[in-house]
Amino acid sequence: MRTMQIAQINHIRLMRYAGLFTYLSAGMPLLRYESLVTELLADQRPLWHLSAWVFCYVVFGIVFWLLLLKLGSRRYVPLKLVLLAVLVALAVAIGWYSQSGLSAMLLVVQSMLLPWLMPFRVALICMVVQNYVLVPVFASNPGWSIGDAVLQSSLYLGISALVFFTSLIAKQQGEARDEQRRLNSELRATRALLAESSRISERLRIARELHDLVGHHLTALSLNLEVASHLVQQPAQEHVRKAQSVAKLLLSDVREVVSQMREDDRIDLTQALNTLIEGVPQLDIRLELPPRFGVDDPHRAQVLLRCAQEIITNTVRHSGARTLWLQFEHADGEVVMHARDDGRGSDNLKPGNGLVGMRERLAQFGGRMDITTARDRGFSLDAWLPLETTA
Repeated sequence: MRTMQIAQINHIRLMRYAGLFTYLSAGMPLLRYESLVTELLADQRPLWHLSAWVFCYVVFGIVFWLLLLKLGSRRYVPLKLVLLAVLVALAVAIGWYSQSGLSAMLLVVQSMLLPWLMPFRVALICMVVQNYVLVPVFASNPGWSIGDAVLQSSLYLGISALVFFTSLIAKQQGEARDEQRRLNSELRATRALLAESSRISERLRIARELHDLVGHHLTALSLNLEVASHLVQQPAQEHVRKAQSVAKLLLSDVREVVSQMREDDRIDLTQALNTLIEGVPQLDIRLELPPRFGVDDPHRAQVLLRCAQEIITNTVRHSGARTLWLQFEHADGEVVMHARDDGRGSDNLKPGNGLVGMRERLAQFGGRMDITTARDRGFSLDAWLPLETTA
C-alpha cells in the first residue's frame, strides 16, 4: 500500500520537495553562526560578509521557490530566464562571502531547473558555464591556484550533470505519460463515436426490418381480412372486422415506431467530446455544447471530432496556454466551432500538417476555417461545417 501511495505522488511535486530539501541542507553551516563570526574575526574579514551571506541565501531561496512553483508549466515567460540569472549571481555572491563550496552546491540545485525552463542544448550550455563561473571564486581562497579552482569546478560540474540529466529524464517521462493520457482520451472518444454510429446503424436496420417485413405482412393481413369481411356472414363477420381493426391498429403502431426510430438517428457527440477533454493534463478546457449536440452524418461527426482533437493537440504542444475555450453551436444549417486559448500566439503562423489536414477535412463537405493569432494574444480558430451537401 505504501509503495502504491509513493508511486501516485506527482513527479513535479517530488522534484520541488527534493530541490527545497537540498537548498535547506546547503544552509546548514549558518546554524554555526557564532563559530562563523569567530572564523571571520580570525581571518580578519569584516563581519558584514556574514550578513551578506545570510541575505543572499534567503533571497536565493525565495527566487528558487518562485521558479519551483512554475515547474512543469508549458508557458514561456522571459522572466524565468532573468530569475535564473539572479540565482547564479546570488550563488556566486554566497561563494565569495562564505569562501566555501556552498555556491557550487546551490548551483547543483539550480541545475535541476534548467531542463524545465529552456531547450535542452541551451540548458546544457548554461549548466557548464555557470559551474565554471565559480573558478574565480575558488581561486580567491588562500592557497588555491587556478588549476585547483578549475578542478574543483569540474568536480561540482559532474554532480550538476547527474542532477541535470535526472531532472531531464523526469521531465521527459512526465511528458510521455501526459501524451499517453491524451492519446488514450482520443482513443476512448473515437470508440464512443464508433459505438454511437453502431447504435444508429442498428436502429436504422431494425427500422427497415420492421417496415419491410412486419409492415408488409400486416398490410397483406389487413387486405385479406377486408376481403374476408365481405365473404362471411354474421356472427363471424363481426369477429373478422375486429381482427381487421386490430391489424390496422398494429400496422399504424409499427409505422409510428419506425418513424420515431428514424427521427432519432442523430449521432450524439456530447459523450465523445467530453471523453476527449478528460485526459488532457495541464490544460483547462472549457467546453460549451448545445443540448444533445449531434449530427446526422457519421462522416461529419468524425470530422468534428478530429478537428477538436487537432485543436487540443496543437494547444498542448505549441501554445503554452493555460486555458482553452471550445464552443460548438448550430447556425443556419451549419455546425460552427469556435476555439480560443490564452497562449503566446504568433505573428508568423506557418500551418503544419495538422491544420492543413483540418482545412482539407472541412473542405470535403463544403466547410471552411479561419485562424486569428498574434504574439502574446493567443490563438483563435473558427470553423464552419455544413450539415447538408450543397449542389
